[in-house]
Amino acid sequence: MSNEINYISRKISVFHGRQTPEEAMLVGYGAILEAFNLPVPLPRQLSLISSKNRQYVNEEWRVFTSRHLPDDTLYKHLVFALKYEGINLLIFKKLFETIPKQEIEALVQIEVLGQYSRRIWFLYEWLMGDILAIPNLDRGNAIPLIDPEIQFAIKGVRSSRHKIINNLPGTVDFCPIIFNTARLKECLNENCADKKNTILKSIQKDLLQRTSSFLLLKDSKASFTIEGESPKSRRAARWGQAIGQAGSRELSKEELIRLQQIVIENTRFVDMGFRNKGGFIGEHDRMTGEPLPNHISAKWQDLDLLISGLIRTHDLLIKQDFDPVLAASVIAFGFVFIHPFTDGNGRIQRYLVHDVLAKKQFGHQGMIFPVSASILEHLDEYRNVLEYYSRPLLDLIEWKETADHNVEVINDTLDYYRYFDATRQAEYLYDCVRDTIEHIIPQEVDYLIRYDTFKKYLEDEFDMPDSLVALIVRFLEQNSGKLSKRAREMELGKLNENEIAGIEEKYRIIMKDLIR
Repeated sequence: MSNEINYISRKISVFHGRQTPEEAMLVGYGAILEAFNLPVPLPRQLSLISSKNRQYVNEEWRVFTSRHLPDDTLYKHLVFALKYEGINLLIFKKLFETIPKQEIEALVQIEVLGQYSRRIWFLYEWLMGDILAIPNLDRGNAIPLIDPEIQFAIKGVRSSRHKIINNLPGTVDFCPIIFNTARLKECLNENCADKKNTILKSIQKDLLQRTSSFLLLKDSKASFTIEGESPKSRRAARWGQAIGQAGSRELSKEELIRLQQIVIENTRFVDMGFRNKGGFIGEHDRMTGEPLPNHISAKWQDLDLLISGLIRTHDLLIKQDFDPVLAASVIAFGFVFIHPFTDGNGRIQRYLVHDVLAKKQFGHQGMIFPVSASILEHLDEYRNVLEYYSRPLLDLIEWKETADHNVEVINDTLDYYRYFDATRQAEYLYDCVRDTIEHIIPQEVDYLIRYDTFKKYLEDEFDMPDSLVALIVRFLEQNSGKLSKRAREMELGKLNENEIAGIEEKYRIIMKDLIR
């Protein structure tokens, strides 16, 4: 076997449209990707050997000194990648599909007892479902497959054949991986769960119950608004009831279908259940009707395998000591990228965030964590993290237009939906969780306290029933603290002008910085 790769020996300043911070040598996954022309999105970070003998990191590049330069062989570039860049399941899978099995066997046996050889060996058999002609190892200590300093991992299961601890945070049919970035380390060090508990414990029980009810409805409405819908209160309440059950039901294909049936009230124009045709998100050309995709859904023929894999990974992460927000990111974003339904995927995605957080006991008992409200307030960034995954894939997915102006995918895309880097999505979701803890929940509690103060004033001064108090507050909120002429004459016709002015003034004092 020739273990040489057609390495780019010249210095580069641009790689696949990505500007390098200096002219430098490409190594690791980048070199392998280029040498074998692997059909994969560029990794979030690539590695370079600096010509100026400097070592530093930025968002897209890891730059090393010349002493890190690996020998120009496939094996040494794989060793470099595993040591410094973590595990990229998609690159390994595409590489294994490209290289003959006999060459992989020879490559692994270069240092059969070496930790990196064992990792490559294990990954081949795990990803390909095929056994190499190499005898079981009879000596050596088991080593973790994933370096937890680089990527998040689970406790793992020991493989005695390879002397490897498989700590991948998923199953072979669905295993996104998250990098242990400085931003996520900061989030974990803050211990959002403890911060949340401290805030919630400071709230009186009856007020907390009311806050929970308001936030549930607010979250339901926000989830529809994200999809560009304005549901009637009854429909929002119905979905809110479903969200309230999050964490109490096992995740299954039947459960996902049940949730879609709750989300989609009018089914006359929607094909319900899992898709049996292609799917995409985007527009149609106004003149020709040609699809203009921003995201192409997984092939319908792959849905059974993908959803089964997602459910098994969900069950694995729920049982493991794996951070709740990271687990929710993997499951919820993985689901929406697969896009298994014709409609309802986005709202079910956000339900899955609730479901995982509740099952991992992140939320307060009896209280659903209202993360959709924060997503709505950071909608542009939400769309950006979706596009961060979807846009690079558009160049890798081959499709043709169908008679009904849909898309039919004609190449193999299965692995793109089960082996992806979920780091950017996890960082975004953690930001939303922090925002919910620090702003959304306290603001709702603050509003209810002020509402109660204003309500007591109306009851004491005018002996008003609750229904009229709620109506007055709604009028004032809708009209920037003023009561309209119609409200004065109709619902509040029994009050004189001085009383009306007093109500408006009291509202302005109590709600001052909330009036828009």
